[in-house]
Amino acid sequence: MTNKQQFLTEHNKLAPTGLKATINILNMFKVQKPKLFKDNEWKIDKLRRPFIMWLTSMTKAQKEEINNMKE
Repeated sequence: MTNKQQFLTEHNKLAPTGLKATINILNMFKVQKPKLFKDNEWKIDKLRRPFIMWLTSMTKAQKEEINNMKE
């Protein structure tokens, strides 16, 4: 089982600077893509590719807005 923090750590270790994520970004991803979370696990091999596709579709301003939200 992989939790959100483990996913975040692994993703950020592998990601270039422009694709680094935060807990707020992961929370929004889960809200916008609930069908990917039927088992409520953050499996890196299942979620990383859809997460990167979702993340790259956002503007810098959108990412900043999400990061400025309270958890």
